[in-house]
Amino acid sequence: MTRERRPIPAKALIVGAILAVAALGFAIVGAVTFVAQRDRTLTEIDERLTSLVGALGEVAQLQVIVEDGPDAGVRSVDEFAGMEEYLRAAVSRLIPGRNEASFGVIDGEVHFRTTSSLSEELADDPAFVQTAAEAAEAGSAVIASTATEAGDIRYISVPVATPADPREGVFVRAVNVTEELRPVTLSLLTYTASALATLTAMGIVGWFVAGRILSPIRRMRETADAITPTDLRARLPEAGNDDISDLSRTVNLMLDRLETSIDSQRQLLDDVRHELKTPITIVRGHLEMMDVSSPSDVASTRDIGMAELDRMTRLVEDIDLLSSAEADQFAFVPVEVGELTERLGDLIEAIPGHPWRVARSARGLIEADNDRLLQAWLQLADNASKYTPQGSPIEVGSDVDATSAHLWVRDHGPGIAPAARRRIFHRFARADHRTVGGSGLGLAIVDAIAKAHQGTCVVTDTPGGGATFTINIPVSRHQGETLPSPVRAGDVVSQREATG
Repeated sequence: MTRERRPIPAKALIVGAILAVAALGFAIVGAVTFVAQRDRTLTEIDERLTSLVGALGEVAQLQVIVEDGPDAGVRSVDEFAGMEEYLRAAVSRLIPGRNEASFGVIDGEVHFRTTSSLSEELADDPAFVQTAAEAAEAGSAVIASTATEAGDIRYISVPVATPADPREGVFVRAVNVTEELRPVTLSLLTYTASALATLTAMGIVGWFVAGRILSPIRRMRETADAITPTDLRARLPEAGNDDISDLSRTVNLMLDRLETSIDSQRQLLDDVRHELKTPITIVRGHLEMMDVSSPSDVASTRDIGMAELDRMTRLVEDIDLLSSAEADQFAFVPVEVGELTERLGDLIEAIPGHPWRVARSARGLIEADNDRLLQAWLQLADNASKYTPQGSPIEVGSDVDATSAHLWVRDHGPGIAPAARRRIFHRFARADHRTVGGSGLGLAIVDAIAKAHQGTCVVTDTPGGGATFTINIPVSRHQGETLPSPVRAGDVVSQREATG
């Protein structure tokens, strides 16, 4: 059985990534700086050693004072009879700097050296003396490096010859590179310590800052864990104006929509359960009481069952229609209000029992789903025909102003009580308890279609009695391309009375 790997916390990943990038940056800067300073130091050492060749030539032209002996007096180095005198003059006059050593070698042996500790160490090192002497055998000055017990040594070997002395002489100047690079090394160590201290501080501060930044996400996770299908009330705090606060507000809006959707589904299920209970009870009751030996009773029970099944079928179809309307399944295109009004006038001829007239038709553009909007308008007309006494007139029409298009149906029936004007747009709600053969979803469908068009559906009183239902839809941004003034208004444009 394999053990599941625990994921690395986001806070640790963030801090780790920041520290990794910072450490890489410090390392690159430190390495480049160290290499540059080291190369500069080595170049300076080579320049100092190279300049020694010219200095030796100057020593050869110097005048020296001999205080005693047969050669007492002032004379040039070239007048010296031996190699020793020349090397003595060179070693004494070319004083080495700090971390440097000078000595003269004749036939492989050190005869003169400076008094520095490095000169003593190198002069007492036969291997170094032999190496330095052999480097000058080619007859020209040679710069080379070697490792000794005193450290890494960079040196120059200059062959020396005098006319009066056939012996081989070598002037050696050496520089302790390890000591010369010590300040650079100490700078690198100091830089490394500072970088480590900075990384430590960045890690501590980054840990707390990352924790503070990620705390809303932690609360979001806790809120998500607290949400259940029966409790969607948990919300995230929205304080602040940063990206996390914007995310919290977006999540809260999503939770609001989710809660509304689930509540709507739950209410729909309750309403459907309630609406289906009655026809099922009716059919079951008649089946239980049916006399199977009586053909008339069987036929009557069959007719009742078929009628109730038809009612349940219409209910299911209306629920499906309402669900598709609430799911925003629309195809929006520019729609001309006047053409839509004329189309409605043609369709309402099929609704029997009332004289219909198109009282007003306005021109203007709206962004709408032509079929769905026409469906909602027809639903209002059909609803008016059901609740209006037979033979009473019903008017339809449209108006357009600067902001909205108004599609209305006006009847002259009993009207809608003000207290019921909001409730009638709920599912399965009716203005009264009269049975008119509907599912109670018609106005809910109209309201859903209006809201999908960023509009509303309202009901007001008709002058003289009755109710006026109006769908208000915002005008299109292309409104200026058409004339907003009405083309027909006032008296009856068309009057149609159906039979039946």
